[in-house]
Amino acid sequence: MLCIYETQMEQSEVRGVMKIGSSIKDNEVRGFEYRIGASYYGDLYQKTYQQWEKFITGAGEIDRSIVPEDIASSWEKCREMGLDPYAQPQLRILPKEEIEAVKKKNETLIAISRPFLLNLYRFVKGSRFVVALFDRDGVLLEVMQDVGSEEGNKKYFWFPGVQWTEGGAGNNAAATVLALKKPIRIFATQHYLRFFHHITASSAPIFGPDGEIAGGIALTAFYYGANPHTLGMAVAAASAIENGLKAEKALEEYRRALHRTELAYGLQKAIISSIPEALVAIDSKGSVMLINEKAREKFFFHEPEIEGKNLGEMLERGNKQLKVLIENNAHLTDVEVRINTPQGPSDFSLNIRPIFSSGREITGKLLILTEIKRIGNLVTKMIGAKAKFNFADICGQNPRFLQTVEHARLVSQNDANVLLLGESGTGKDIFAQAIHNASDRRNGPYLAINCAAIPRDLISSELFGYSDGAFTGSRRGGNRGKFELVDGGTIFLDEIAEIPLELQAVLLRVIEDKSVVRIGGTRVRPVNVRVIAATNKDLLEEVRKGNFRKDLYYRLNVFTIHLPPLTERMDDIPILTEHFIKKYEHTLGKKITRVDDRIWEVFFSYPWPGNVRELQNVVERMMHYARGNTLSIDLVPPEILDHRGKLPEDETPPLVREEWERAEILRLLKLRYPKKKIAEMLRISRTTLFRRMKYYRIDS
Repeated sequence: MLCIYETQMEQSEVRGVMKIGSSIKDNEVRGFEYRIGASYYGDLYQKTYQQWEKFITGAGEIDRSIVPEDIASSWEKCREMGLDPYAQPQLRILPKEEIEAVKKKNETLIAISRPFLLNLYRFVKGSRFVVALFDRDGVLLEVMQDVGSEEGNKKYFWFPGVQWTEGGAGNNAAATVLALKKPIRIFATQHYLRFFHHITASSAPIFGPDGEIAGGIALTAFYYGANPHTLGMAVAAASAIENGLKAEKALEEYRRALHRTELAYGLQKAIISSIPEALVAIDSKGSVMLINEKAREKFFFHEPEIEGKNLGEMLERGNKQLKVLIENNAHLTDVEVRINTPQGPSDFSLNIRPIFSSGREITGKLLILTEIKRIGNLVTKMIGAKAKFNFADICGQNPRFLQTVEHARLVSQNDANVLLLGESGTGKDIFAQAIHNASDRRNGPYLAINCAAIPRDLISSELFGYSDGAFTGSRRGGNRGKFELVDGGTIFLDEIAEIPLELQAVLLRVIEDKSVVRIGGTRVRPVNVRVIAATNKDLLEEVRKGNFRKDLYYRLNVFTIHLPPLTERMDDIPILTEHFIKKYEHTLGKKITRVDDRIWEVFFSYPWPGNVRELQNVVERMMHYARGNTLSIDLVPPEILDHRGKLPEDETPPLVREEWERAEILRLLKLRYPKKKIAEMLRISRTTLFRRMKYYRIDS
């Protein structure tokens, strides 16, 4: 559920300077920072923290390769202002009357931003993110966050009416982005005040049509739950809001232009026609004064001359719902309506704005209609709802695994449902993305849903949406579910066996009919979605137990792909390990030239219950702790080393390492690589290479 702060505080609660968090002891904060930092972002957190300590204690010059230039400049600015880095934030909270005045002044910014904030929040809810809008003075105007997190976030001043300044809180998501006039991400220990060292913020400025800053948008979260893509989301949302402000200005200019010359009228008409939304302006009697090409195309294509005709009479012939909404409302925001167009029925979001005369009298209405599908496409672009993995990203040379990959390639060329079966950590999500990206739906949205992670009472509304008034607290106008959001694309339902039995019948109907009916609604909404499902359970056994519907099982099981566990493709361990080493070399800025041979013996004898995901985590951990250019045996986690002593007496480690190494040396020799290069690629010395060639009886 969504919580939008409404500022209804008493005068005594909001005046003056507010100090919060003084009960946290100095050593407790330091301990918290190091414990959490080491657990999640280890190297980055510690390195930045060390540079921060060096800066505030004056122990020397900070390393500009670790601390970005903008962050370093903001630290210097805070020091010049005499800020105590260990102090609590001191921010002004506006009185109720002043908050209302500020919101009135920014009502256009708020109205245009709110739909984008809601769409942005919809894809981060449940992850303790805060989505906020602030004005050019750093005053929070809108704050969206999960229900239940309000009090916790209030501690960090994330509620409407707080004015963020660098003088009161050091560098921060609102004030610093306004000062820099460009997007910025402030990670944890990059904050000047240690109070914010467990918060990461991404923010982007919003520029008005005049080129001046109108405000900004920010996404904040505890740094260990943050995502580097949030900065891109903030920038995309800010850009969309800027376009809305430009359109609003164009419409305002249009209202003034109605009383100007014919040339000015033509200019405004050209501006209106360039806007991608369908726009229709009518006078007080309902006659069309102006219509852009998008509206002409979508609604009145059969009418050669529309200006001067009564809109209500034209709508009477097939769009009575729209006619009633227009006649009975002078102001509407984001009301969903189905319209019969020459191309067939389509869903639109309707906005109505009054047109005022110079004497502030209502002389007409401006209708703005946006296709729901276009809004969905914008949302998917903003939040990055797309698949990033391709078949080329899948590593492995094991024959059985290669057959699985080839099977998946063939499946991707059709549009049938797919069921991925395999233990946890075998890469079902990567296969789902690769299938999508190789299919004809590659340009459509892709969304992954973990069915076990959504509460039972919310999963229905999450997947299928709900209509207006479906339940207490539901959003006005209803809400689209995930199936509608990925129309034209692919939905990946992970852990499908966890869907409640009573909901499985609904899912079956959606898959068979290719349509959804929102909770509390009656209208059937067509959806064109490919379903890829996955589970680590035996679904047939679940069917026999009565936990899973047989008809749904067979509907999903058009194509079944079995992903082998790592224990059945142990010869891929060296390839996968090398792949993960290269990955973390890039992200951690390290270079590994040698892997201790004893590591392979350990890896080949371990059963890997967590499969490839566990192997990746182990390699990542080893890379974090590695010092120098060698992965040594002491970097292997103790629980994996200890397992070697627990093998049964008759169980010996497989010799797949030797088989793989001999085949790899032969392959590289056939490609005519110099022996020095082959040794580098195998991360061994030239002497060791010659010794192993002799052992494997490979003629040099």
